[in-house]
Amino acid sequence: MITYRDARPDDAEALSAMAQQSFIETFGPLYAPVDLDAFLDMAMSPAAYARQLADPAYRIHLALIEGQPVGFAKIGGNYFEGFDPAAPCLHQLYVLSAHHGDGVGKRLMDWVLATAQGLGDELYLSVYIDNHRARRFYDRLGFVKVGDYIFKVGNHEDHDVVMRLTL
Repeated sequence: MITYRDARPDDAEALSAMAQQSFIETFGPLYAPVDLDAFLDMAMSPAAYARQLADPAYRIHLALIEGQPVGFAKIGGNYFEGFDPAAPCLHQLYVLSAHHGDGVGKRLMDWVLATAQGLGDELYLSVYIDNHRARRFYDRLGFVKVGDYIFKVGNHEDHDVVMRLTL
């Protein structure tokens, strides 16, 4: 049975492990090991998640099976230049591949939309240009492309699409 709750400071280690596993499952083959390791150490370490869990600018919601994360969504400030800096941004929506199709992404996105409505009139996100599964998911929800973004993984530059949803 999948349960959902807001993340707590003591979730940093498990959140980091799940995020890294999901990122590697989805994108790992795209990167040289040195770039992937640098990115994971910087952006997805237990310390990085501990800082975010302690920062009121971030909100993280977990999907759990037997107390272990199988998915999560993270909302924070908008970091895309040229767009409303006060608008919330979906920073991550990750689900382990074994749970794709279980409704976890939809349920987490319901939380994202409900939470974002209390924070602004628009919600932004970026998605890797070749992540067709995610792009179809966001398209169905009404997100529209409004720009482009370079997402760095180590020294590797990915081309992302910036999307916006009017809430």
